Amino acid sequence: FIKIIISMNKLIYRKLASDILSFFFVASLSITLIVWVIQAVNFLDIVSEDGHSLKVYFSYTILNLPRVFSKILIFIFFISAFYIINKYEENNEILVFWTNGIKKISFINFIFKLSFMFVIIQLILSILVVPYTQNLSRTFLKNSNVDFLPTLISEKKFINIFKNLTIFVEKYNKNGNIEKIFINEKISDESSKIIIAENAKIIKLDDKYKIKLLNGGIANINSKNIYNINFKETEYDLSKFTSKTVTHPKIQEISSLQLINCFKNFDLNYNSKRSNICKHRTLKSISEEMFKRFIVPLYIFILSLISSTLIIKPKKNNFLKYYKFIIFCLGFLVTIISQVSFKFISQSKNLDLIVISTPLILVFIYYLFLIVKTKSQFKAS
Repeated sequence: FIKIIISMNKLIYRKLASDILSFFFVASLSITLIVWVIQAVNFLDIVSEDGHSLKVYFSYTILNLPRVFSKILIFIFFISAFYIINKYEENNEILVFWTNGIKKISFINFIFKLSFMFVIIQLILSILVVPYTQNLSRTFLKNSNVDFLPTLISEKKFINIFKNLTIFVEKYNKNGNIEKIFINEKISDESSKIIIAENAKIIKLDDKYKIKLLNGGIANINSKNIYNINFKETEYDLSKFTSKTVTHPKIQEISSLQLINCFKNFDLNYNSKRSNICKHRTLKSISEEMFKRFIVPLYIFILSLISSTLIIKPKKNNFLKYYKFIIFCLGFLVTIISQVSFKFISQSKNLDLIVISTPLILVFIYYLFLIVKTKSQFKAS
């Protein structure tokens, strides 16, 4: 008989876990795609302004999917647990647990144990997957060519798709033929090169763009002299220029191992000790990024306990209709705290310690609160 009850309890818990996971999968997939599509629209500048191909655009946007999913995972987990437990309550399915001798604290413990899986997924994403895919997308963008150059050139407009290069054309047709072209290349802070030609043509050779210039002149200008050279025909190579798209790695694109090494070797007085990837970072920015990767996922634990509070009814019926709303608002507040708490990092060592330990302290306090509440309800019944 005991074996039957244990087997029955396992099936009940398995059904609960299956419902939460199913809802989580559908909700996370839907919201991730919505957010990703909105971001993909914003990334259209990669094509329209920076001149990269659609292949580069789609590759770049797809590699941003893990980051989007990682950002919303915490909140979607809370929504999933809250929705399923509330559904069980409203349909009286929750009574199956109590009639089979399952205690409320055991139910809470199961939701808490289930949250471990989501914490591990979040940690894998934030520590390994997201930095890797973000760095891969940036590398992919950096190594790609400006494939849409001919379509970005417009008549009587300054084109600034390349860094340190400005192009102006008087007339331009679809075949790449140009009448009267002005090119201004910034060589350094003190020198520049200006090219003016009567005619020009954009040519593509080995996936690299060049401008064939006819009947013009080149002026090399620096702080001391100006040198003029006239030509009948020459070629101007555009492959040496890079797109104005940001191609240097951002801090969220640095691998977690490199980030830890940056933190360990950080020394304000000896910048030379730091690697190139860390040299221009601040201690605060490194600490904030480490907090987001290693500490923020731990807030899933407290959210699992908050969603479990739905099974504990208030003693006064006056609060019953507001009870679910209060629990949802509490979970939403904790989610917001998890996303903004990194701002308090590196202001002082004592404050850092408090901020880092906050999710674990909240779990400990809230779990004690649930133990007391479940015991008091058991005695009252």
